[in-house]
Amino acid sequence: MSPQLVAILGLVVMFVVATALPINMGAVAFALAFLVGSVFVGMSANQIIAGFPGDLFITLVGITYLFAIAQKNGTIDFLVHAAVRAVRGHIAAIPWVMFTVAAALTAVGAVSPAAVAILAPVALQFARQYNINPLMMGLLVIHGAQGGGFSPISIYGGITNQIVARSGLPSDEIALFLASLVFNLLVSIGLFFAFGGLDLLRRRVGTALPDPEIDDTGGTANEMQIEGYGTSPAAQLTAPAPQAIAPGHRVTPEQIATLVGLVALATGALAFNLNVGLVAMSVAVVLALISPHEQKGAVDKVSWSTVLLVGGVITYISVVQKSGAIDAVGQSVSGIGAPLLAALLLCYIGGVVSAFASSVAVLGATIPLAVPFLQQGQIGSVGMIAALAIASTIVDVSPFSTNGALVVANAAPEERDSVYKQFLIYSILVIIVGPALAWLLLIVPGWL
Repeated sequence: MSPQLVAILGLVVMFVVATALPINMGAVAFALAFLVGSVFVGMSANQIIAGFPGDLFITLVGITYLFAIAQKNGTIDFLVHAAVRAVRGHIAAIPWVMFTVAAALTAVGAVSPAAVAILAPVALQFARQYNINPLMMGLLVIHGAQGGGFSPISIYGGITNQIVARSGLPSDEIALFLASLVFNLLVSIGLFFAFGGLDLLRRRVGTALPDPEIDDTGGTANEMQIEGYGTSPAAQLTAPAPQAIAPGHRVTPEQIATLVGLVALATGALAFNLNVGLVAMSVAVVLALISPHEQKGAVDKVSWSTVLLVGGVITYISVVQKSGAIDAVGQSVSGIGAPLLAALLLCYIGGVVSAFASSVAVLGATIPLAVPFLQQGQIGSVGMIAALAIASTIVDVSPFSTNGALVVANAAPEERDSVYKQFLIYSILVIIVGPALAWLLLIVPGWL
């Protein structure tokens, strides 16, 4: 049996075992990486370990550690309160604020995972605070980051346009950007209404009660009511005001330091292209030194199960790549005589592989594979490149990709398993439908 076939079968076994049994898929993936890599692919232990995503490990740990500290000292509550005030109590606007900010960040040059790393923790806190579906909130952050990711001055856009230029193919930078933005916007609109958007449109956050009640300890009990439910049981729902920021509350020195740290994180990652995980870890350590007792227990809130899951799966995918399975499939597809079918299969290759690997790396591999029949002029290159770009990034919602893993890691501990399963189901649907939809909208019209 060839190493390529064994590697693919191992991938199937990994998903079947982890689905049927309550075993962390990452642990199964590490075991398979060792077995398949050493026995069938001829890799040494060091070569297998080299496939471990160290950068993603630091990002997941650093971001979740930092925001665990920010949660404990009340800074996240402060940001939630400020954001709701900014949208004048319109809860339905909050997911779209997240989408817009994510798109703006990536459009001006931020790497998609950096934008998601900065926004996901706050967005998930919004979801918990105001009873917004966490899946919808997380997906709008990711799709926003994807939507802006192919502007002419963005990382993904710049890399894609350079690859196209080196291949000698005609391109349209603005068309690529707009195709990605509109595609992700339409998907986000569908997600918004599919996961409770109509309900959110009927809800508003009221102001604090005019006559705060005095509790048994002599404090005040301010609440913000969620309006718009009539006399149904849901009408009784109330959203407690974020605890560290009731009217008249003074921001603590720890919260000020945390806000400064978050600004430093955004500035370092977006303006200076510093590694977001290392910056987050550095900021977290500084905050821990400033207030060591406040951060006690924050490390325990790091999503270690997610770290194990993502680290193991990506390590195994590196073994699959080393076996030559992905290259073999790509070369077989590029040799198909039917250009339209080849274009569809290339979109699927980009989507499936990118769900587990770097989107930039996948774009760098799939675009050159498309060059031979694009040069024949039977398929429009602008539409094909846009479809490949979308197919290779739309699947970044996978919990095994950086963006999806960041959202899962920042979900509430009691919701994390549920959010992971929902993201997994959604990513499977996206892998099945996304590339075909991109092909249908961007390639088929040019062919006809």
